Amino acid sequence: MTDLLSSPRPGTVDEIALTGPELTRSRAETDVLLADHGVTYGTDDATPGAPGWHLDPVPVVIDELEWTTLDAALVERAQVLDEVLVDLYGPRRLLTDALLPPEIVLAHPGFLRAVDGLRLPTERELVLTATDLTRDASGGWVAIADRTQAPSGAGYAMEDRRVVARVRSGVYRQASIQRLGPFFHALKLALQDAAPAGATSPRVVLLTSGPHSETAFDQSYLAAMLGLPMVEGSDLLVREGRVWMQGLDALEPVDVILRRVDADYCDPLELRSDSRLGVPGLVRALRAGAVSVVNPLGSSVLENPALLAHLPRLARVVLGRDLALPTPPTYWCGDDIARTHVLAYLDRLVLKPTARGSRSTTVRGWTLDRAARDALAARIAADPSSWVGQEPVGEPWATDTAAAVLRTFAVAHDGSYRVMAGGLARVAPDPSQQLVSGALGAVARDVWVLSSETGTLPDPWLNGPGDAGPQRAVSGISPRTAENMFWLGRYAERAGDTVRHLRALVDRWNDYHHSPRSVGGRALGALLAAADVATPATWPGATTRSAPLDLRSLLLDRSAPRSVARSVRSLIDASSAVRDQLSGDSWLPLASMERALTGARTEAPPAPDQLAAQVSAETAGLQPVLDRLLEALLALAGIGAESMVRDAGWRLLDAGRRLERAQHLVESLAATLTDVRPAAVDALVIESVLITHESVLTYRRRNQGPASVAGVLDLLLVDPSNPRSLTFQLDRLRDDLADVPTALRAPDLRDRLLQDVTDVLTELDPVAVAALVTDDGHRRHLAETLDSMRWRLRALADEIALVHFAQPVPSRTLDDTWGVESTDDSDDTDDTDDAGDPDREAGA
Repeated sequence: MTDLLSSPRPGTVDEIALTGPELTRSRAETDVLLADHGVTYGTDDATPGAPGWHLDPVPVVIDELEWTTLDAALVERAQVLDEVLVDLYGPRRLLTDALLPPEIVLAHPGFLRAVDGLRLPTERELVLTATDLTRDASGGWVAIADRTQAPSGAGYAMEDRRVVARVRSGVYRQASIQRLGPFFHALKLALQDAAPAGATSPRVVLLTSGPHSETAFDQSYLAAMLGLPMVEGSDLLVREGRVWMQGLDALEPVDVILRRVDADYCDPLELRSDSRLGVPGLVRALRAGAVSVVNPLGSSVLENPALLAHLPRLARVVLGRDLALPTPPTYWCGDDIARTHVLAYLDRLVLKPTARGSRSTTVRGWTLDRAARDALAARIAADPSSWVGQEPVGEPWATDTAAAVLRTFAVAHDGSYRVMAGGLARVAPDPSQQLVSGALGAVARDVWVLSSETGTLPDPWLNGPGDAGPQRAVSGISPRTAENMFWLGRYAERAGDTVRHLRALVDRWNDYHHSPRSVGGRALGALLAAADVATPATWPGATTRSAPLDLRSLLLDRSAPRSVARSVRSLIDASSAVRDQLSGDSWLPLASMERALTGARTEAPPAPDQLAAQVSAETAGLQPVLDRLLEALLALAGIGAESMVRDAGWRLLDAGRRLERAQHLVESLAATLTDVRPAAVDALVIESVLITHESVLTYRRRNQGPASVAGVLDLLLVDPSNPRSLTFQLDRLRDDLADVPTALRAPDLRDRLLQDVTDVLTELDPVAVAALVTDDGHRRHLAETLDSMRWRLRALADEIALVHFAQPVPSRTLDDTWGVESTDDSDDTDDTDDAGDPDREAGA
């Protein structure tokens, strides 16, 4: 593949090229690192690395001299766009002086009349901008699009650098490459500078459309880089003329919003009434000067490709000279002469709708047959002002080179703009594909801008204005974040409980399924029944298929309610929703679990008519997968225990773990110890229960005699020193909840339910309940006691949700239908519909 973006490489970095096995190995390592870092793109699946952010480990290299020229041209372009934006929402001299046709502005959906006349308290109105570049046939740079709504990709660019620097560490350390950090530092300063007058310690948040956004990773990575809390529209409200973030116990003021939601979705009261992504009353707060939004609402009017047809003339008015960075010749069909030209050369032009997100898409005229061209010509003639024609760059119909685009980023800084030293390069995966799109599998590449300076550059994060002491911005978490942290803990514990249970079952199966009527076989039958694993009534072990298949389902089937795969999927979803709250290392074990499950899922089970030895081999093959899953879950628990501040988020995460473990323990004991069996059978069942709850070694040390139900109940229910006991979980749960602030609802019922479970447990006599057996061979009193604790624990879970996670219903217009909308800042459509989790809704 010909490299369309790189400039000629100096001899010192010729070795960046890779071929053959070395390239294959580097690409494989890159894919693993992307998965380990939880890099995602798209909405089909939030699994780390899937559908995936595709990255080529061979970087694009641009020499310093060429970049210096390009940097200046990008600054100049950003300044022109800023001047145009200020004029369009101010005096509009460009319209009154006939320099810009009014239809291009006033009829464009990106022009928002609701914010006309509003200004940021900064020298530059356009704080953040991105420009997509490619090279023309002569090798020169050409700007093909500007992104001013809420440019995406800066987070991906930094992550690409992080991965390539590791995969190509030898070359990276030797080459002198300009760093990306100064851009992010400038962005953080620009956000603080955008705060309303009087905000001494500006509080900045990043407004996201949610974890199901196509560019959710980019948003969360950017938030982490800048130290900003991520919020959704439901986390914010407008009260007393200003914007507040809803905390668990109080409202916290918000001064600046870095938005990643399209402008018309940002306020259902004054913009799109069907939006569920925005903040009712936000525009009113903007008018009052109580909050700043970056980029400002309405800035997407600059993304109209029709503007490119007039930008050269506008630049001459604003700058007094031509733009240094050219754009392809562009013809707006609202002009009669331009439309005539477009229709005459329809088979040689790129046709673009003037409004992004409309039903019309970019069309390459040379790819159409005669009938399709005639149909397109009719559409243009019917609505000419909605189309532009653009000369293609280079020879796009060539089949020996793949299309490539470099997205550059600029941020307002010191009255001008600072450009990221590099950017985000993307290349079409195949030369026959002429469109560069992440949805179509575009491959990203890191961009290395060479520098004549040697040695390590100073870290801009350390070059502050002096030691002013710690400055904490928004310190709390929203009810939505709190809920996700709570369920993150529950799903992690649920997955671990099921893995341990399966390990015990698989071990017993491999030992005893050949002899179902033996002591071990009868114990296995009891354990399978307790796990709700189907087995034939007589299950002659040498031929049965149901138990191993059900065990595989309990491990691998995402549709099974309590399967490991379902819990891991939900765990990853919850983690994605609170990525800004977690250590980056959290994604290593998450990716490891997903790889283990995917690998096991691709290994088909033996056919039903194969021999019993193969049945045993099937279940034996699950053991390594279970071991890997447990290792990853233990690592995740260790990261949470050792790397997280003990704030409200951690308390809720731990509370979720404790509640889930308590529920599983009670349900497990009820399913295994309430029936009376022969002593030898009970001994094996008891041992499996102890193994499942990680207490078998403790039991053996403390009890020299044979295993007993009373001894198990004492260790697993009432022993306060056993970290797996119910008493221990309740104590920790009480401590956690005591440190979680409340405001919306009094915690009286929550605390009473917790105390009720504690009281039932306190009254429990393990020896007595173990000895009380009814005529039908059932420990009914034990069963009733466990059931009493079980329903109280479930009620406690529901009450925790009501106390801590309930969110006020946002304001709405009277005719609001609250439909599901699609909005994002990326190049591809982003469906933000989230059907919810039935487990959460049921308080499971």
